[in-house]
Amino acid sequence: MAEVLVLVDHAAGEVRKSTFELLTIARRLGEPAAVFIGEGAEAATASLAKHGAEKIYVVSDPEVSAYLVAPQAEVLAQLVEAASPAAVLLPSNPAGKEIAGRLAIKTSSGLITDAVDVQAGGSGVETTQSVFAGSYTVRARVTKGVPIIAVKPNSAAPEEVSAAGTVEEVTVSISDLAKSARITEARPRQATGRPELTEAAIVVSGGRGTSGDFTPVEAFADSLGAAVGASRAAVDAGWYPHSNQVGQTGKQVSPQLYVAAGISGAIQHRAGMQTSKTIVAVNKDEEAPIFELVDFGVVGDLFTVLPQATEAVNAAKG
Repeated sequence: MAEVLVLVDHAAGEVRKSTFELLTIARRLGEPAAVFIGEGAEAATASLAKHGAEKIYVVSDPEVSAYLVAPQAEVLAQLVEAASPAAVLLPSNPAGKEIAGRLAIKTSSGLITDAVDVQAGGSGVETTQSVFAGSYTVRARVTKGVPIIAVKPNSAAPEEVSAAGTVEEVTVSISDLAKSARITEARPRQATGRPELTEAAIVVSGGRGTSGDFTPVEAFADSLGAAVGASRAAVDAGWYPHSNQVGQTGKQVSPQLYVAAGISGAIQHRAGMQTSKTIVAVNKDEEAPIFELVDFGVVGDLFTVLPQATEAVNAAKG
């Protein structure tokens, strides 16, 4: 059975949930093989094996992690040449998509980004993909080279399946061209006590209808253990940090539940969230475009609806 390479998304050895999702998907296609680049592999080995990684390629050369994405693409290209994998899976985030694009060029392979499902088919690896700013969902497959697929978070439920987790230290050679952009400083994201926006199972977002007061949005999100998002209008007005923007020019999310409070539903915002499994909207305007998209809609003032919903959730939790 051919290997399926999975690029590990981690922060100093702490593996993000999206990687475990990719390992679960990889088992559908072949033998999962994790590619860990950077420091902290020792701490990550157990969790990767616990989620099905039969082999763990470790690249600890500081020259690779000292630069932006280009060296990582060269690492994967060398592994593709050596292992001839059935596919390469990466997280569909800004870094992952850039690495995937560079890798596709280096290996003369087809590339699919923003996949929301990946399955083994009779004619190869088949994907369900969100395209044209989320306006369409299509079935697609790579027809040339090794399928390189960037998968959106929350596209699969991580499954724990113990595997060998055999560690193999990999020595790579990095070209001078890949060392054009050195990382001079890195700061950890400030902890908020809430889940990472792109990985959260539940997201509650606020928009222009909040008038700058995100208190009910945050309270409802906290009652659900959810991440907090914001529309572009709210971010542009300075009401919430840009890092929390959901949309075509912000972050793309695909949670199990997405709650849009005071958001009209412009295409810019819809592009970032309409692959969510269940969508709920709260808006005073019954003609708001967001209601065309939702599974459940509430016509009402978010400052009345959300506190009631928060109270009900807290009461249900006892």
